[in-house]
Amino acid sequence: MDQFLFFLVAFLAVASAVYFVFARNPLYAILSLIVTMFSIAGMYILLNAQFLAIIQIIVYAGAIMVLFLYILMMLNLNKQDESKKNNTLKFVGVFTAGLLLIGVLGVFRGVQQNHVVVENVDKGVGLTKNLGRLLFNEYVLPFELASILILAGIVGAVLIGKKDL
Repeated sequence: MDQFLFFLVAFLAVASAVYFVFARNPLYAILSLIVTMFSIAGMYILLNAQFLAIIQIIVYAGAIMVLFLYILMMLNLNKQDESKKNNTLKFVGVFTAGLLLIGVLGVFRGVQQNHVVVENVDKGVGLTKNLGRLLFNEYVLPFELASILILAGIVGAVLIGKKDL
C-alpha cells in the first residue's frame, strides 16, 4: 500500500511539474506548482517526516506561492507577451532538456536493483515530538538566540520601512 501511494504521489508531482513547464497561462503554471509542492509534502509524510511536510506546505505552498501569484497579478501578463518569444530560446530549452534526459538515463542505467529488507525500523524517527524535545532540551540556547536574532531583524525592517516614528 505504501509503495502504491508513493507512486501515485510521485506521478502527481512529476505530472504537475511537467505541466508547469509547458503551461501557456502563467496562472495555471503557478497553480500546478502549488500541486507539486503539496505532492512533495505528501512524499515527506510517506517518509515519516511530518515536520518537513508541514514546513513544505506552510512555507512553499503557502507563502512563496502566494507571493508568486501576487507578482503575477501585479505584472498583468497577457497572451501578446507569449508570442514575442524567440524560437532560438525554445530550441535551447528543448536541447537542454534532451541533455538532461540523457544524463538521467545514464544514471538509471548504472543503478542496480538491490532490494534491502529492513526489519528493525525505528518508528519514532522524524516525528515532531522528538524534534521538539531535542530543540527545547539540548538546543534551547541556540534556538532562543535564533529567535532573538529574527526578532531584531523584524524590528530593524519595520524601523527602516517606516518614514516617521
